[in-house]
Amino acid sequence: MLLAACTGTSRQAQRVSARRTTTTSTSVTAGPGTSATGRNKRATTTAKPLPGLGPGASGPAVQALEQRLAALHYDPGRVDGRYDSTTAFAVMAFQKVTGMARSGRATDDVVAAVQTAGEPAAMIPAGGGDRVEVDLKRQVLFVYQGGSLARILPVSTGSGKRYCVDGECDRAVTPGGSFRVGRKILGDHESKLGHLFNPLFFNGGIAIHGAASVPPYPASHGCVRIPMADSMWFFRTVASGTPVYVIGGPHAPVPFNEPAPGEKPPATTTSTPASTSSSTTSTTAKPTTTSSTTTSTTTPSTTTTSTP
Repeated sequence: MLLAACTGTSRQAQRVSARRTTTTSTSVTAGPGTSATGRNKRATTTAKPLPGLGPGASGPAVQALEQRLAALHYDPGRVDGRYDSTTAFAVMAFQKVTGMARSGRATDDVVAAVQTAGEPAAMIPAGGGDRVEVDLKRQVLFVYQGGSLARILPVSTGSGKRYCVDGECDRAVTPGGSFRVGRKILGDHESKLGHLFNPLFFNGGIAIHGAASVPPYPASHGCVRIPMADSMWFFRTVASGTPVYVIGGPHAPVPFNEPAPGEKPPATTTSTPASTSSSTTSTTAKPTTTSSTTTSTTTPSTTTTSTP
């Protein structure tokens, strides 16, 4: 009896349990989009699709969007009607240029704006037929070839945040100014701050290069990141010596004062005391000649050395 009380159940208890089971086995009919059985109703909801076109979409609407973006000098990749990451980058670049939300999705308002948009105005019209313009505010890059706009790319530049590497600290900034493309390196280049793909150095160790991550906001250590899919085209198209105009940034030193690969670090300059001479015109005197009369106001103890 004690064993039955601890491990088994009585016949009466079994009959009660059977009645309860029969009562609770009644099924509950759920409404559309939901399913439930018994007392535990577990609803199944279907998420609404995101508005507009986005990664994974395909069809004539996507192909028409790609064709129009390509005509406006953005790079949607292959015009094949497939909304891939390259298409998303092209949409994001358009959103940046036009001041729209940087989602990378072609919502109805984006599609309408693409259809009526024109070519954006140049920022440095007199900067040369072949040039690169980097707009730090809009986080976008323009490539000009032969005086015409060739391509518009989304970029991610210096975040402005403080960071440290190997015990050294600096601020992630992309300095503004006018520069020229120097050394170009094909393939993967490992720098002090990470991997740069197909980099074109234009300001010390700062380069325009392909990156796996190009968010819609400034996030780099100072370089100008572009999508990987465009890095080879950019490398082949932009020649060494091409002007690069970085607009909207402070005039600041390169982070860590890092030179481009193969270049010497910038020399440290030491200011020299100002001369006491009031004349800016120097006269070269013979080494053995000592003049007793001079037009400059020098003291008798001052020795003037002429420079060739």
